[in-house]
Amino acid sequence: MEQVLAKRHTLWRERLLVSWFSRFVVGLILVVLLPGLMLWGLVGFYAPDMSKLNSMLGVAVTYIGVFFTLRRLMSYPGCQSANYILPTVLVWYGLLVGVFFVFRLDYSVYYIFYTAVANMLFCFFSYFFIVRHMRKKVAFLPLGKASGLNEVEGVEWFKLSSPTLNGERVDAIAADLHAEIPDEWQRFLARCTLAGVPVYHYKQLMESLTGRVKINHLAENEFGSLQPPVLYSAFKRLLDISAVLITAPVTLPVMLLTAIAVKLDSPGPALFIQNRVGQGNRDFKIYKFRSMGKDSEAGGAQLAQSNDMRVTRVGKIIRKTRLDEFPQFFNVLKGDMSLIGPRPEQRAFVEKFDQDIPFYIYRHVVKPGITGWAQVVHGYASDADDTRVKIQHDFYYIKHFSLWLDVLIVLKTIRTIFTGFGAK
Repeated sequence: MEQVLAKRHTLWRERLLVSWFSRFVVGLILVVLLPGLMLWGLVGFYAPDMSKLNSMLGVAVTYIGVFFTLRRLMSYPGCQSANYILPTVLVWYGLLVGVFFVFRLDYSVYYIFYTAVANMLFCFFSYFFIVRHMRKKVAFLPLGKASGLNEVEGVEWFKLSSPTLNGERVDAIAADLHAEIPDEWQRFLARCTLAGVPVYHYKQLMESLTGRVKINHLAENEFGSLQPPVLYSAFKRLLDISAVLITAPVTLPVMLLTAIAVKLDSPGPALFIQNRVGQGNRDFKIYKFRSMGKDSEAGGAQLAQSNDMRVTRVGKIIRKTRLDEFPQFFNVLKGDMSLIGPRPEQRAFVEKFDQDIPFYIYRHVVKPGITGWAQVVHGYASDADDTRVKIQHDFYYIKHFSLWLDVLIVLKTIRTIFTGFGAK
């Protein structure tokens, strides 16, 4: 059985590798080489000047960056969508033009433009005709807490009735490895592992597919530690400061116009200042553009809701586009917040949630953020049930604290700012 399983799974992995490698090579030809041939011809292509060399080398690196970024981001829950192709391509090409500008390198504007269009078309084609139809098939044992996995969306589930695959081709096997598993099933899982078929604990797959960590235990990271990676935390702080300073020429005028609009729309100050709970369970003052009427919380702290009657006309716009959060760039520079992280709550809510969830305070192990995984996936929490789901998203972020997840959140946030779609 091991030899048959191993051969079948090896063939499947080889097909995936060939498919992945073929797409990479075809894309390299269509995006990097073909526009150069069409624009410069054979003579110009084989005898290029520095402008052409710089352009081709830069586009090649950019294409590789786009290809692998999308491949990595598509592995996260809620990201199986073509909506992230355009912002990913634009960000990478923006970096490319930025490098050319800073180092004063010669480049071909037409070639850069044509390759950007070709890159987007190729990515959309790859997604709609290849990636979208590569739905993974996962077998699961009908034992323990894994027996209800077929209710989770995102993959094609195959329920095992006996310790054999019966000729089925599967990408992985899920099981409750903490349950009492009969000997014949244990032998089956061992044979599958030896054959190269990955076996996962059911919780890993549930977290991967839902983007949430069930709040019935503290969420350790992939290294088995409760503390987020220290090195990335320091690197992220540098990224936060750099991003705020670099974007200041754009964000400061936008903030000025937003402040004027808030003042003209309703009486009261343009800024809303409130105490929130940050990293280490310490209080700090958060800055926001006022989106509600004056003295909207005179009766006490209230959870924000999707259709809150307290929100002003301008407030609806700036909340939907996240412009109300822009003053928090100053919180980022002060070190109270990060650009990305769990949204900070008021002390009254923190104390209430801490009574219901013993380890709720673990949410403050990282800096709170202007935007975060829970915000771009779930939106506002309007009641206790919504809050519990949002906390599950926060715990997922803390457990998978990484650059790639932050990049995905940035793309989702950019999409919300420019389209309003996804905001709640």
